[in-house]
Amino acid sequence: MKSVTAAAQPAAEAKGEPPLRLMIVDDSSVARAVLSRMVGSNSDFELVAVVGSAVEALDALRSVPVDIVLLDVEMPGGSGLDALPDIIRAGGGARVLIVSSMAEKGAETTVRALSLGAADALPKPGAGIFGGRFSDVLAERLRRIGRAARLPESGPPAALGDSIRLRPMGDSPLRCVALGSSTGGFHALTGFLRVLPVEIGAPILVTQHLPPVFMASFARQLEAASGRLARVAEEGQALRSDVIHVAPGDAHLCLHRHGAEVTVRLDRKAAPSGCLPSVDPMLASVADAYGDGAVGVILSGMGRDGLLGGRRLIDKGGAILAQDRATSAVWGMPRAVAEAGLASAVLPPPDLARRVALRAGFQSWK
Repeated sequence: MKSVTAAAQPAAEAKGEPPLRLMIVDDSSVARAVLSRMVGSNSDFELVAVVGSAVEALDALRSVPVDIVLLDVEMPGGSGLDALPDIIRAGGGARVLIVSSMAEKGAETTVRALSLGAADALPKPGAGIFGGRFSDVLAERLRRIGRAARLPESGPPAALGDSIRLRPMGDSPLRCVALGSSTGGFHALTGFLRVLPVEIGAPILVTQHLPPVFMASFARQLEAASGRLARVAEEGQALRSDVIHVAPGDAHLCLHRHGAEVTVRLDRKAAPSGCLPSVDPMLASVADAYGDGAVGVILSGMGRDGLLGGRRLIDKGGAILAQDRATSAVWGMPRAVAEAGLASAVLPPPDLARRVALRAGFQSWK
């Protein structure tokens, strides 16, 4: 078993800020040595741990504060992707940069990593990849990712029955389901969609915080995981029941109702959350289009995106469900709506899907 090693580097001189604290997780001794040498020569970074497996990383994160984890994907004894949600949780706000030969731009592995909560992904140096500039590219990515976010969602959860009050869900016919997610969203979304009946008689909208280049691949992965047709939403597209409509990475997924027909309206105005796409405009638009027939589901993610739109949905008679802290990679977005008293349930994604199934008329659904 490879041991955790620590190395203190000079503090960054710029702005008098301390260096970013880094952990390298890679089963290859050569990769560990090369990456260590690259970051160790830069005073902007402090290498605090070097480990050879995801298990060792989780052990180290219990005692070593880290800003960024450089994580390989393919490692014996446990995939880096499989361990990613646990690493994010254990890191208490630490960011994850995937550094892997499988991390090509737009690749399925990259999309899954970003959907699970990685901050960015970078291919390992090789023939034709960044040439001799890899060290500079790596340093630029690390600076851009920045410090760990020690946010309230890393703290202890509020107890149900204490600061959280659950609302009645209502019993109007289900007409639309809108899901919002960010960090750790792919795992949560697939956990929800795999349990949801394939035919609920209502369109499904998804807003996931991802850049535009990854959305087509993300939609394909949702389709494969859920057994439903999934498509990236386009302007003027008519909503179809039991089809997943995914927000493109450069616009909010909003709706326009004209009589009985509801179509997609893409909106690129700045959202209060600062996210593009943002969950808030989607939920607000769903509220206006479907009223008490709409159910919003807020899944794992950092921040409070979905809170403002969730209020609008509640005001229009709709319902909000939230993922619980125990199953969330980051309990930020779900926590915000739960502690605001908007949620009718705070549960793991499969149990949230069962609540939606009951609302859709399935009397018993496992």
